[in-house]
Amino acid sequence: MRRGPTIDPSAQVFLSYKSEDRARLKPLVEALQAEGFSVWWDAHIGGGSNWRLDIEQHLEAAGCVIVAWTKRSVGAEGEFVRDEAARARRRGVYLPIRLDDVDPPLGFGEVQVLSLKGWKGDPADAKFRALAEAIDAALSGQRATAPRKAVLAPKVSRRALVGGGVGTAVIAAAAAVGWALLKPSSAAASKRVAVMSFNNMSGDPAQAYFSDGIAEELRGALSRVGLQVIGRASCEAVKNLAIPEAAAKLGVAHILTGSVRRSPETIRIGAQLVNGHDGVEKWAQTYDRAPGDAIKLQTDIAAEVARALSVALGAAKKAVLTLGGTADAGAQDLYLQARTFARSADGPDVSRKLITLYDAAIARDPNYGDAHLGKASSLAVYGAGFAGSPAELTQWLDRADQSARRAAALMPGSGSVAAMFGSISALRLDFRGALQEFSQALASAPDDPSVLVTASDTLPWLVDGPSALTLADHLLALDPLNPTAHSQRGLCLFALRRYQEAISACARATALAPQRNFPKYYMSHSLILLDRSADAQALLARMRPDDTFVQTDKAILSARRGDHAGATAILGSIRATDGDTSTFQYAQIHAQLGEIDEAFAALDKGVEVRDAGLRTVKRDPFLDPIRRDPRYAALLTRLNFP
Repeated sequence: MRRGPTIDPSAQVFLSYKSEDRARLKPLVEALQAEGFSVWWDAHIGGGSNWRLDIEQHLEAAGCVIVAWTKRSVGAEGEFVRDEAARARRRGVYLPIRLDDVDPPLGFGEVQVLSLKGWKGDPADAKFRALAEAIDAALSGQRATAPRKAVLAPKVSRRALVGGGVGTAVIAAAAAVGWALLKPSSAAASKRVAVMSFNNMSGDPAQAYFSDGIAEELRGALSRVGLQVIGRASCEAVKNLAIPEAAAKLGVAHILTGSVRRSPETIRIGAQLVNGHDGVEKWAQTYDRAPGDAIKLQTDIAAEVARALSVALGAAKKAVLTLGGTADAGAQDLYLQARTFARSADGPDVSRKLITLYDAAIARDPNYGDAHLGKASSLAVYGAGFAGSPAELTQWLDRADQSARRAAALMPGSGSVAAMFGSISALRLDFRGALQEFSQALASAPDDPSVLVTASDTLPWLVDGPSALTLADHLLALDPLNPTAHSQRGLCLFALRRYQEAISACARATALAPQRNFPKYYMSHSLILLDRSADAQALLARMRPDDTFVQTDKAILSARRGDHAGATAILGSIRATDGDTSTFQYAQIHAQLGEIDEAFAALDKGVEVRDAGLRTVKRDPFLDPIRRDPRYAALLTRLNFP
């Protein structure tokens, strides 16, 4: 929809304002042009032009007319602005903004006014993102108005994805996703759907993973055709409520429910799409098929639900329903087992078990894209957290890259695959490559939970922290009771040095998934940096003593208490076990001990062995004691941080 930043006789956007406010509007024009809109304002009237005719032609041609209400333009001398606003309103392209604490003149207040009061020119600022979204809506044929609907990530041009523009593209995508946290309008809510876990009617509790998996597969399929789908954990939390109450809590217009009865001879799946407002059934169907037909049934149900919600399913969207899937029921069964197992815990044993299950699924169907992607993720997680040497880390990441490439071949254009490549690139310390992949992922799949999880794990260390936090907030809005959403938010808050908030988010994640270690790490980090040493020590005492991250925090805690000998002893213990795989952790401990030269020696070694921990070096608070040393800036340059 958008074009490059040009001055066009048929410009998309016309800016109406009082001439005395020209200097105040110049940063806005520049930001809109950088965003890709073509903008006309009367600063471009050339010498000798018939200026009234020139203005009129552009005013009548523009797809959106921004009217800037200020103290000057609402006053007695602002009649020319009011005349332009009246013409824009008649054409349905009137978009008012406010730069001062003023109300629009009588007759111009029926459209919600966007406030840019206090805006400093930041294109990632929520105020500007709201304006850009409203312009996009107007140019796509909707009435120009302030945004009341969910916002998707902006289109990212090839120009934005090269050179220094990559970081800006990611920040813009993250900021736009953050606007999806606004309460959706009725039009937007109509595209939000909750898929409840299907009831297991098989009489065998061990089959629950299958009925849960059917619902999860439907969530993925419906998300891929453009619906905003609420996550599993939040659906589980309201499953016993009446439909209208559940829909109100989840902010959805429709709820999909169902049941599964599975036997060796047959499978029966019943599904009902219910209006969330009154509980009236909108669509229902029962299917009796052979067990091997369950996968096709999922596609059929997803297509019927999409049609019932007035989602046009052209050939491309029909194809995306099955993107990454399999026709082999046994392969899908193994994949669903892996998905269920991954929700319960983390750690090296969990990663190895997941790899085994994904390998078994791939053995049954070598073209199962989702299984290849799941395997790539498990390989990368294991390598980054549990590789025994730098060489072994390289091997694990190479295997992850191979699996991701296979998934990419089977799932062209997949946002989740692009996000996986972004994660692998960051672990390889290719930060610009990572940003490019995440830009693509967020542009193509801004509501995909897997994309949001992966992006919010890496981007807080590479780009503007508040922009990255919007990703975790959006993930949380889609699934408020998902422990991963809370732990990712905790990570982002920690990177922003909002330690108390990080502790709260991680505590919520731990309450939802007590066996997971990831949120406990950031809770421990935050407690240490708040000098709550007794609380940190109590938390660390409940975690695995041989965990490198636990040992590192214990050493840092000793260092901050002035126990140099204790910290040094723990450091020696980690070195004896981990060798060169934990050079970044050694640097953290040395920095906290005030051993600046030793810290830089460890970081230099980390660069040599390509320690994946270096992806956090730009923002890690434990390295604060060395930041003013010139060697720190040189290190960031060597690592080619954007």
